[in-house]
Amino acid sequence: MERLPLDRSVLDSALERMDIADIAQATIRQSGDIARILENETGTEFLHLEMGVPGLPPEQVGVEAECKALRQGVASQYPSMSGIPKLKEQASRFIRAFLDIGVAPQGCIPTVGSMQGSFTLFLLCSQLDPKKNKILFIDPGFPVQRNQVHILNIPHASFDIYEYRAEKLGPKLESYLTQGDVAAIVYSNPNNPAWICLTEEELRTVGELASRYDAIVIEDLAYLCMDFRKPLGRPFEAPYQSSVARYTQNYILMISGSKIFSYAGQRIAVAAISDTLYTRQYPALRERYGMARLGDAYVLTILYAASSGTSHSAQYALAAMFRAAADGRLDFVAETSEYARRARLTKELFLRHGFRIVYDKDQDEAVSDGFFYTVGYGDLTSSELLSELLLYGICAISLTTTGSRQPGIRVCVSQLNRPEQFDLLEARLTAFGQNHR
Repeated sequence: MERLPLDRSVLDSALERMDIADIAQATIRQSGDIARILENETGTEFLHLEMGVPGLPPEQVGVEAECKALRQGVASQYPSMSGIPKLKEQASRFIRAFLDIGVAPQGCIPTVGSMQGSFTLFLLCSQLDPKKNKILFIDPGFPVQRNQVHILNIPHASFDIYEYRAEKLGPKLESYLTQGDVAAIVYSNPNNPAWICLTEEELRTVGELASRYDAIVIEDLAYLCMDFRKPLGRPFEAPYQSSVARYTQNYILMISGSKIFSYAGQRIAVAAISDTLYTRQYPALRERYGMARLGDAYVLTILYAASSGTSHSAQYALAAMFRAAADGRLDFVAETSEYARRARLTKELFLRHGFRIVYDKDQDEAVSDGFFYTVGYGDLTSSELLSELLLYGICAISLTTTGSRQPGIRVCVSQLNRPEQFDLLEARLTAFGQNHR
């Protein structure tokens, strides 16, 4: 029988050694490190709900294509900066198949995961117009993207969408855009951490305002087609993944292989730049880099300086997975729906033991079950809840780090790979509930 809660002194000691003054500000990896220290010192197995790593095997079609490319010698060759033709063509086709959006192969640029994509796109967007250098986050969002703008010293602003859904979104968004300094708007859809999904009307609002105020929308589609409430994922058939690209030409889509194909380890994604935006000329880019076209400046200066290209063999893998999915041979949505099953089971456990879902609705509809969700408990702050759960062998991240103004934590279900982990979660939440009535 486990002895829970753990002694608080063990947690306090770990935080002191890691120089963490406020656990609510701990990064994803810091949270994981805290749990591992506690595991080592107490012998208690932790439930790791903090890090969004794939919990499914990588798609074999990608593995085979990458191995074939390596055997053919691509490891000795630098890839083209703009991407191998096969990937560019298949990325364009994949976007048409699952979003019903037309992006020319020219604008489908491989990046070292969407992490490099966002990092370099933030830099690019901040340099397009001397009057506009601010990045606007529609929160909650991926914590590392906020760290990226800090590292780059780029001005940023944010608001929590919690109280600004539907007709309230437009006025709130416009209150920032009217200031005239917003270069780009960033959000994920489905959302990390809340798994909310912007509706078509909300996306129309974002797109129309982006056009009116000439801001670029960076739409992070890391969890593309993973709104499991809808029958998404049938290539070239409606319904399609929702996207702001239907409502503006000022868009860049980030599509990663990490979650939809469980290919996170190879760090491969594409930044899909609209045809209009790719060829648009900016005097500030010409003055800085000697080339005015946005697409050229992005590929030949910023991406080139950042990594001199994206893993040659991984590009072959992503091209093969895109092709298999668009051909209907790879049903990635059916495979990733395992995350919805895990979310449904664990949500029931949290709710049964007195927790609440923080971001619980897309207007009148309950949020989808998926990779992430958010929970709160009573009047506990994010810091208090995270600290308490760690004492019960449960590791997560605080909503504070995501830009949320709501108290709670983010739960990721991907590492719940064994049936007994669900029993362990039940037992620990039972103990937590008994001690927090």
